[in-house]
Amino acid sequence: MQVILHLGVHGTDEDRLLKTLLRNADDFRRDGVAIPGPSRYRTLLSEVVNSLGGADPAEDAREVLLDALLTEDAVDVHRLILSHENLLSVPKLALAGGRLYRRAEERVCAIQRLFRGDAVEVWMGLRDFASYLPAVYRESPAQSFDAFLHGADPMHLRWSSLIRRLREAAPEVPVTVWCNEDTPLLWGQILRGMAGIDAERRIIGSFDLFADIISPEGMKRFRSFLKENDSVTEAQKRRVMMAFLDKYALPEALEEELDLPGWDAAYVDMLTELYDEDVWQISRMPGVTLLSP
Repeated sequence: MQVILHLGVHGTDEDRLLKTLLRNADDFRRDGVAIPGPSRYRTLLSEVVNSLGGADPAEDAREVLLDALLTEDAVDVHRLILSHENLLSVPKLALAGGRLYRRAEERVCAIQRLFRGDAVEVWMGLRDFASYLPAVYRESPAQSFDAFLHGADPMHLRWSSLIRRLREAAPEVPVTVWCNEDTPLLWGQILRGMAGIDAERRIIGSFDLFADIISPEGMKRFRSFLKENDSVTEAQKRRVMMAFLDKYALPEALEEELDLPGWDAAYVDMLTELYDEDVWQISRMPGVTLLSP
């Protein structure tokens, strides 16, 4: 079995990816792809991973877990998709100890041991720390931004460090990442990739995020284009989407209001420059796939 583990990160998804996958679940099921509803596994998976720590699970742990996760017979499932942004940590502990998701490798290794013999993959959306940190801070109960940071310096945070830790701890687990800023253009590719289906196959909701950032007129014209050019490839569609964004993008949907002490425009720009450089470094890491438009 292939086990696709979508781990957020916080502030990138708001469960829309899982909700869209579930809209396609009946269709995907015919290909042996199981997408359990979150109520079937999130609390259970967190409890199991927390209780395991670095220990090995019981011999029958996988079968017991699959019985709880699946409504279908496990022998009919070739690919299992689990989405759980709080598995690495809850928002208030995202920077506990001043380290980004400090228990991430321990938790991914625990999942790997639970599904021993299966092929586990990690999928994550990343986000510019200039917007990630304010967004996750708002989700946390921290009394101040400094308390939320736990001593971490935003200028020194790198997604590549987190991914390197995962790769070193679990080298058999490939990692697929993308930038949250590109998600509206990549949405269909992400959904199809997680499901392991053909890149050109039609699915429900592949343009939902694109519709959020483009004017109604622009979306209407885009759908008309697709109707009149039904043979264009997904790569060609993405180029057309970028062209439509140049003309019809909703500025308010693309802009984020940042209001944190000491964060002026120059500081935010520097965080973004560091993020862009870090993403380039990630693209060169072995065992890591970076999805890009």
